[in-house]
Amino acid sequence: MLDSLRGLTFWPAISWIWTAGANFVFYYPLVMSVIWMCGACVFSWRYERHHPEPPVLSEHPLVSVLIPARNEQDSIRETIKGVLAQSYPNLEIIAINDASTDNTFHEMAKLAAEDDRVRLLDLKENMGKANALNYAFFMSRGEILVCIDADCLLESQAILWMVSHFVRYPRVGAVTGNPRVRNRTSLLAKIQTAEYASVIGLIKRTQRLLGKVMTISGVIAAFRKRALLDAGLWDTDMITEDISISWKIERRFWAIHYELNAVGWILVPETLRGFWRQRTRWAQGGVEVLRRQRDLFRDWRTRRLWPLYLDYALGVAWAFAFLIMTLVWIAAKTFDLDVPPALAASPFPAWNGSVAALVCFLQFVVSLSLDRKYDPSLPKYYLWVIWYPLFYWIIGALSAVWATPRALTIRRGTRAVWKSPDRGIRNVEATKKVG
Repeated sequence: MLDSLRGLTFWPAISWIWTAGANFVFYYPLVMSVIWMCGACVFSWRYERHHPEPPVLSEHPLVSVLIPARNEQDSIRETIKGVLAQSYPNLEIIAINDASTDNTFHEMAKLAAEDDRVRLLDLKENMGKANALNYAFFMSRGEILVCIDADCLLESQAILWMVSHFVRYPRVGAVTGNPRVRNRTSLLAKIQTAEYASVIGLIKRTQRLLGKVMTISGVIAAFRKRALLDAGLWDTDMITEDISISWKIERRFWAIHYELNAVGWILVPETLRGFWRQRTRWAQGGVEVLRRQRDLFRDWRTRRLWPLYLDYALGVAWAFAFLIMTLVWIAAKTFDLDVPPALAASPFPAWNGSVAALVCFLQFVVSLSLDRKYDPSLPKYYLWVIWYPLFYWIIGALSAVWATPRALTIRRGTRAVWKSPDRGIRNVEATKKVG
C-alpha cells in the first residue's frame, strides 16, 4: 500500500510539507529563544543597569488590594499579613471568600477583627475568580487595585513599586509584578523555579521592550480602575482571566508595564496531576483568547498586536506539529514501517541537537545573570534545568493539544468556575519565603 502511495503525484508534496513541518518544530522554539534573550538583554540594559532605590512618590493614592480565595485556609492568613506589612501607607484589603468549604472565611474574619483595613466579601456560590474580582471592584474605594492570589507573599515594598508607575505615567492601565517560586523541595518545583526565570521573565522583559505586555500575572498585578472600566472588567467566561484582561486593556490603548522589583513569592504545583491541571488551564485560556480576539485584524489601530497574536497561534500550531510528528515517528519505529526518510525522521534534535542545547544553555545563563538580583538563591536550582525541555516542550505540547478542542467548542457565556489549585507539599519550612 505504501509503495502505491509513493507512486502518486502528490507524494513529493507531502514529503516537502513534512520536511517543512520538521524544520518548523525545531527552529520555532530556537528562534523564539534567541528573540527572548536579545529582548531581555536590551531591556535590562535600558531599565536594570542600576538597582534603583525605592521610589519616592509625590502622592499616595488609596490602593485596594483584592485577594480572592477558595479553600485557602492554609495560606490566606500569611498572605493578608504580608499585605498589612507593606511599606505603602494608604491601602485597604478586600478579602473575597468564594464559597469555600473549609475555614478560609473564618481566618479572614479573624484578621478583619484585628485590623480595620481588612474588609470581607463572602460569596455563597462558587462563581469563579473573575466574578469574585468583579464584585470586589465595585466594593473597592481605591483608584488603584492590586490583585494577588491567596498564596502570594509580597515583598515589603512591592505595592510601592507598582503604584509608582501609575503616579508617573497617566496612560499606564496595569502593572504586572514578578512572581517567584518559594516551595522548592520537589523536582517539579525546582524545574518551575528555573522556568519562571528562564522563560516567563525573559518573555515579559521582551514584551515590555516592545511596548506590549500581553500576559498580566494573575498572581500579582495592579490596575488603574478607569482602565478596567474602559476594558469592561474581567470576563467571567474565560478560564484565564489574567490573559483575557491583558488583551482587553491593550486593545483600549492603555499601557501595561512590568515591574521586576514588585516580587511576590508563590506556591507552585508539586504533583503531576496539579501541574497538568495548571498547564491545561493555561493552554485553554490562551486558545480562548485567540478565539475571542480574532477580530483585531479588522482594526488598523491594533496592528502592533498582530505579531503577538500570530506568535500565540504559531505556538498552538507548533504543539500539534510536534505531537503528530512524534506519533508518526514512534509508529514507524515500533512497527518497522517502510516509509520515506522524511516521514520517519525524528522530531527530536539529532545532529543539530548541539545547537539546541547551546541555545538552551545560553538562555539559562542570560536569565540567571538578570534574575539573581531578585532571587539570590537562584543559581543552585539551575542544576535541574536539564529537565526543562521535557516539561516545557513536551508537556506544553500535550497540554495545548488536549485543551484546544475544549477551548474552541465551549459556548460563549459559560461561567468559568475555579477549583482550588495545587499549592505544593504542605511543609512549613519549605514554603517560607526564599531569599
